Amino acid sequence: MSPRAGQAGHPARTLAFVESPVQLLNVLEWAHLHGLPDHPPSRPATGAPAGAGPNGTASASPPAGPAPALPAQAGPVLPAQAGPVSACVSAPPAQTRGSTVGAAARGAVAGGAEFTVVVLAPTDPMTRGQLRRMADLARDEGYRVRWEEARGGTTAPFHTIGGLAGLLRRAGRIVMGDPFSRYVQLLLTITRARDLVVVDDGTATMEFVAQLARGERLVRWHRKGGRPGARDLLFAPVSSSARRRLTPSGGRRVEVFSSMPVTETPEGVTVTANDFAWTRARFGPPRITDGADMVGTSLVETGVVDGERYLAAVRDLARAHGVTRYFAHRRENTGKLHRLAVETGLEIVRPDLPLELIARRGPIGRTVLSFPSTVVHTLPLALAGTGVRVAVCDIDPAWLTATASPRAQGFLSGVTGTARDVHRLTAVAPA
Repeated sequence: MSPRAGQAGHPARTLAFVESPVQLLNVLEWAHLHGLPDHPPSRPATGAPAGAGPNGTASASPPAGPAPALPAQAGPVLPAQAGPVSACVSAPPAQTRGSTVGAAARGAVAGGAEFTVVVLAPTDPMTRGQLRRMADLARDEGYRVRWEEARGGTTAPFHTIGGLAGLLRRAGRIVMGDPFSRYVQLLLTITRARDLVVVDDGTATMEFVAQLARGERLVRWHRKGGRPGARDLLFAPVSSSARRRLTPSGGRRVEVFSSMPVTETPEGVTVTANDFAWTRARFGPPRITDGADMVGTSLVETGVVDGERYLAAVRDLARAHGVTRYFAHRRENTGKLHRLAVETGLEIVRPDLPLELIARRGPIGRTVLSFPSTVVHTLPLALAGTGVRVAVCDIDPAWLTATASPRAQGFLSGVTGTARDVHRLTAVAPA
């Protein structure tokens, strides 16, 4: 499927809907693969990283040596014995934007085709801060970005959907980061677009493709097996409609752009590999330190893993492998992070961008430890050729909570088992 192909030979109007920083990163990767935008950015990127040309565009290959750090390199950090974890929350840029941002002043459309990234802003402060930074990167690359306060009150969804209805009806292509999102599913009922693209939203992409192939209802893996609630039943017709829209038929094309392993490909769906070419061209290579870093997970926050078991596992891993820094997931609770800092002595880092970008611009440890998560698939791609080793520690079944989905252990084992170019730790012990 060519992004330039629209009806009657005209470039397609494209709308991309994102709700997380990683989704926006993968929209940029998808657009880069397909040659969008095909003009230089309208202005140089602030703090252009190594490998950037005079206009902020990426050169064919990054120069040798460490890349200069961008401002606010990894967000504020929390020393081991410092004050409350809330102090390490990365603040969004000082300027305040309205509902629509940057359409004319910050970026042009690509090759005559209208390409607008719509941010359906969440309420979580950390996610919002990272999205602000990613939105700035997107504008630096020449894209239009429209920021929607989609969850800013009871009437916000009506204003958001009403304001986007015209764009949705005119769009020839919809790019989305989360097909499980009720917001996105509702928007799919409005559009007449014939081209639908799903970009990675982490490990959830694996489950989405498998459910689509089996004709199942779209349910996030950590909720599967539970009884549908009242809201689930009320929204069921919209979810069913979205699943039908995401099934190729009658000239409707569906593409999945993913760095995750896809073992069940639905009939008619095009799967395109995401190898993080934009990230590697735009950032780094990073400076490598001799120590080890650890990547945090929100499995405690989603109710899958017991908090005390997780704390003990992090403490044992840090001691066994000489870990000094802990890169927190944006959804991790500040109380949990404060306990980790005090009880393990780790420096807690709250990144202001997705970890793939933070790691690529460095500094990053020679070994990066992680629990089963998206990064065990994405970091080896983003850090290809740097010599950094990614090691993943399995989730012991004893760590799971009583309320964890029956599918949790199998799914997490699958995330680890299908990861390429990683070292697998079967126990919390030295490598």
